[in-house]
Amino acid sequence: MTPKEVLELAKKHDVKFVDLKFVDFPGVWQHTTIPATRLEESLFEDGVAFDGSSIRGWQPINASDMLMVPDPTTARIDPFYATPTLSLVNSIFDPITKQPYSRDPRHIAKKAEAYLRQSGIGDTSYMGPEAEFFVFDDVRFDQSQPNAGYYHLDSVEGAWNSGREEFPNLGYKTRHKEGYFPVPPTDTLGDFRQSLMTTLMETGVEVEVGHHEVASGGQCEIGLKFKKLMESADQLLWFKYVVKNHARKHGKTATFMPKPLFGDNGSGMHVHQSIWKEGKPLFGGDNYAGLSDTALYYIGGIIKHAKSLAAFTNPTTNSYRRLVPGFEAPVNLAYSSRNRSASCRIPITGPNPKTRRVEVRFPDPSCNPYLAFAAMLMAGIDGIQNKIHPGDPMDKDIYGLSPEELKDIPHMPGSLEEALDSVERDHEFLVKGDVFTKDAIHEWLDFKRNKELNPIRMRPTPYEFYLYYDI
Repeated sequence: MTPKEVLELAKKHDVKFVDLKFVDFPGVWQHTTIPATRLEESLFEDGVAFDGSSIRGWQPINASDMLMVPDPTTARIDPFYATPTLSLVNSIFDPITKQPYSRDPRHIAKKAEAYLRQSGIGDTSYMGPEAEFFVFDDVRFDQSQPNAGYYHLDSVEGAWNSGREEFPNLGYKTRHKEGYFPVPPTDTLGDFRQSLMTTLMETGVEVEVGHHEVASGGQCEIGLKFKKLMESADQLLWFKYVVKNHARKHGKTATFMPKPLFGDNGSGMHVHQSIWKEGKPLFGGDNYAGLSDTALYYIGGIIKHAKSLAAFTNPTTNSYRRLVPGFEAPVNLAYSSRNRSASCRIPITGPNPKTRRVEVRFPDPSCNPYLAFAAMLMAGIDGIQNKIHPGDPMDKDIYGLSPEELKDIPHMPGSLEEALDSVERDHEFLVKGDVFTKDAIHEWLDFKRNKELNPIRMRPTPYEFYLYYDI
């Protein structure tokens, strides 16, 4: 869509306001709203000024002025405002030099796509994320005092409510790890997902499937059609926005937190990936599972750099509550066809080389998709450039292997701290082509350590009282 077509879309829908959205460093949308009278073609060049010092991980207060410039290809009618509102996603620029901002996640994703073209390997990277999420009926948490802190989640279908007085309790609660995927009345969210999918499709999102996921307590997945890297990241943030607001509209609350429930499966975000050149797929071939050498080397790069990738693909302390054995999380780094315990899976897609792809299973939906997708592409490119072979496939159930069999299989980091330390040591593949600047990596490490790791390190958890109060 061109700027002129955006103006026509706004006129067609009698738009009164334009909501300008941009993604902050951790990966959460921010926004400001302007009256539709300001929507002119010049807006797509001149942009709108804002205070960059108030955005997490960005500018100091003495250099706070920044510029957001809308991308016309992202135009959608926002389904949640009472007044007709047009939504536009923005990229961030320096208002003086007019250069793209080095810490703008969209800019980093654009540079990754450009580096792929410059490398001569391919010209298009496709990403297809499967972002799982929970839909709860109630959520309460607090850590406002030095002497108190708690969380409490509830769901009408939660296994923990099988004995609750509900006047009447009609049963059909989802047992732990058995939510994939019974029909109603056990699945209480069928209507919710259908209306959610309808809203997504009405705003231009191509939906492929929707279903309950493995965990109790309202875990769901909506499958979206793969897109080019940048477009896929834009679509994923729109998807999260729609899911959260749709839940709220229906008196529920949705979260993409990787591990909100103890003792049940967490939410992952498997990402299907492939590279194309001049309209032709590069991952189909005559090797294992119908893969090409290029695809195998891409997997080799992902596995080699996985510990560093985790700083972007699994960027929260909560991510590592999910990355533990026993809950379908791909802790061990191996590749396989069909085997869902492998961190890189090659889906069974038939003989068509256009459908051949690699599914990287360790990311989770707490990530900033622009950074996560760009980092995985850079790791894959490094694997291709250096012909890093991933070794033999692992077609056994990795969760069932003995310690002796597991000792030679690399594994994901056990904590965010380990992941951040890994990317500090291993980031040369990220800075090629100036895709991730050293400034951006340094700020990411500093932000994560000082704003997330250290505050959590200093706070006791409820279970520590259970373990240690009488010590």
